[in-house]
Amino acid sequence: MIPPMRKLTHLLAFVLAAAAAFVAGPVAAQSLNVDITQGLKSATPIAVVPFAQAEGTPLPTDVADVMRADFNRSGKFRALDKKDIVEMPSKGADIQFATWRLLKQNYITVGRIVDAGGGMLRVEYELWDVNRQQSLLAQAFTAPAGDLRGVAHQIADQIYEKITGVRGAFWTRIAYVTAVGLGRNAAYSLIVADSDGYNPQVVARSKESLLSPAWSPDGRKIAYVSFESGNSAVYVQDIGTGSRTLLASHPRGINSAPAWSPDGSKIAVSLSYVGNPEIFVIDVASRQERRVTNNVSIDTEPVFTPDGQSIIFTSDRSGKPQLYQTSVAGGDAQRITFSGGFNASASVSYDGKQIAMVQGNGNVYRIAIMDRSPGGQVRYVSPGNIDDSPSFAPNAGMLLYAASQGTRGVLYAVSADGLVRQRLVLSDGDVREPSWGPYRQR
Repeated sequence: MIPPMRKLTHLLAFVLAAAAAFVAGPVAAQSLNVDITQGLKSATPIAVVPFAQAEGTPLPTDVADVMRADFNRSGKFRALDKKDIVEMPSKGADIQFATWRLLKQNYITVGRIVDAGGGMLRVEYELWDVNRQQSLLAQAFTAPAGDLRGVAHQIADQIYEKITGVRGAFWTRIAYVTAVGLGRNAAYSLIVADSDGYNPQVVARSKESLLSPAWSPDGRKIAYVSFESGNSAVYVQDIGTGSRTLLASHPRGINSAPAWSPDGSKIAVSLSYVGNPEIFVIDVASRQERRVTNNVSIDTEPVFTPDGQSIIFTSDRSGKPQLYQTSVAGGDAQRITFSGGFNASASVSYDGKQIAMVQGNGNVYRIAIMDRSPGGQVRYVSPGNIDDSPSFAPNAGMLLYAASQGTRGVLYAVSADGLVRQRLVLSDGDVREPSWGPYRQR
């Protein structure tokens, strides 16, 4: 786990080894252990009945189990425990609504899985309003057995959107960095996994630190920082093909903190070859750099606003790290955080109305969310003591962050209100530097 103040300068004082081994291309990775550490009893109750299926070879994934886990970690729903499901309807016509009203369920999902031929399965589901006895959704997916987790996430997304009016983000991916071993024996991997930590794939390996993974808006590429050459450098890697390109590698100073523009045509970075860390914008196609900030202080951790017209970044120009906003074209920067002695590592919600950040007071660093509406408040969504690297889900309903658990680094996925928290921990090693990916194409 990298302390926030150390991460602010992106390891300026890091002692580097001379060389590193690097492997690109997706290969299987060690899975994260996942458990919900904090729940919410007041969330909307929903029952997900086990999906009916014909006799035969057991399926590798229980679709209903995956959906229940999705709902429970969202903070919006509380799924009825499987052991409390007393009836097993597979179609709306089979639902005894009086039973589910007695169980105090607002909604019920039923479904079935049938052979679609050619090695494919057809997954049919229905969503019903228990009190109104009204059908809300009735749809189907066709997929191979190996893709049933993805199907379950997509069904949960559709139900989430139907009930809340907000697009679900269960069928998305996350990126993070793992570190296994100590000292010269440490090995670092950049991992891409499903939003719940399942199906991890290694996209990059190095004997030196990997930092700051950032997803492209289309979800096909990740920009990140590697120290494999003996100095920091920013790379862009295609997740599907494993090919990568070098974006920034000035031999003097640091090259760090990549962040994509909303249209994917540019990447903002922090470069210090000009003397001290400043914000630059690099055109992805031409590699042309344009300087945005010009200040004697440290300017780092840029992130674009959703309209692509401004950049929010961390700077210590006021004496301690705070968040500032400036036009992409440059010019005067405006300070936007005033609560707390330390504010850094901004993540901006899809609508620009909220900013998640690391807020420090004394030796305690917690994840806070600032409401940008007039008179907006700042609320904490993590307990501390050293929490770092917040990253919003694309619907801003949840966020990821890194934390310390004893001497190890772990990740947490937390609902945006901070009331539901899920821990993702590596059985052997540290996990850090989380980044929540964009929506997948439907």
